[in-house]
Amino acid sequence: MNDDARFTEAIRRFDEENARDPNLVVVDGVPHPHELLYAQRLTDWALRLCPEASEPLRLAARCQHLCRWQIPRNSYEMTRAGYLRWRNDLKTFHSRKAAEILREVGYPEEIIARVQELNLKRNLGRDPECQVLEDALCLVTLQYQLSDLTAKTEPDKMVGILQKTWKKMSPAARNHALALPYSRSERELIERALGGTRG
Repeated sequence: MNDDARFTEAIRRFDEENARDPNLVVVDGVPHPHELLYAQRLTDWALRLCPEASEPLRLAARCQHLCRWQIPRNSYEMTRAGYLRWRNDLKTFHSRKAAEILREVGYPEEIIARVQELNLKRNLGRDPECQVLEDALCLVTLQYQLSDLTAKTEPDKMVGILQKTWKKMSPAARNHALALPYSRSERELIERALGGTRG
């Protein structure tokens, strides 16, 4: 299998797995498996931020939340410690499952290791590609999930979440974030979170 065919097959396999998600998101009247749509949106943002994205980065974006529904949040205690354990276990689960698929389609171990390194965000703050992936994750949240988050989260807590999200993003990603269309209440929360700053 040549490199292009191998990449195409890996993306197909990731999408095939995520298409099994029983949780559906309705967009313009059409239901989509949640994790499949999430992976497509994350890929779109990664490529928008970095059109010359490497093959490992493109693969990592497509499998970042691979089969996430298989480990639901409520399978862990509903505490801060339980949440952190859940998030940590998910990262390991996603990277291991992605590695299995990448091996099956013929990727060498060095590329698999790089995809896992990005998935696990091991060098965030030092690795430019890791920052692109983090930026894309934050922008997907702001563009597509903010409305649901604000509806179920107390405003002061939401301000804190937005501040933490902002700190994770690069200047370029912050510019993209500010240009997104928000409701009046969402924009007010963002203004509160930023405290009049744009840096």
